[in-house]
Amino acid sequence: MRCPFCNHIEDKVIDSRQSRDGDVIRRRRECLKCEGRFTSYERIENIMPQIIKKDNTRVPFDRLKILQGLEKACEKRPVSVESREALVTKIEKSLQAAGEKEIASSVIGEQIMDGLREIDEIAYVRFASVYRQFKDVKEFMQEIKEIAYNRKKG
Repeated sequence: MRCPFCNHIEDKVIDSRQSRDGDVIRRRRECLKCEGRFTSYERIENIMPQIIKKDNTRVPFDRLKILQGLEKACEKRPVSVESREALVTKIEKSLQAAGEKEIASSVIGEQIMDGLREIDEIAYVRFASVYRQFKDVKEFMQEIKEIAYNRKKG
């Protein structure tokens, strides 16, 4: 494993922990050259379906891309990294359980929005505004009204 600070190859593991569900091992490492500390994650590599984008192109599933989108949506919000990681893991598991070779990006987008709606409504609205590409303020306001209605109802 290369040090993200000095690019040195040798490091030592300071601490290892398994995730609650046992799917991921988190390792805290220290570079033997610069003594910088960093975290690595080990997970079993599962074969994920190809993602069919809106323009019908196919791309491989990319966990990091989803995490980056969540990071933008959750910027300056009280949403932990663990919550975002858990949401992506939940989505990955649902895709694996479906057993499909290809899946539409819209399915993943809806799963992300469902998860964000439960975690943080502001992050949900941010993500939805980009994902659904609201054409005007009316569409945006309708989405906010639905959130308020569901909050009162539930």
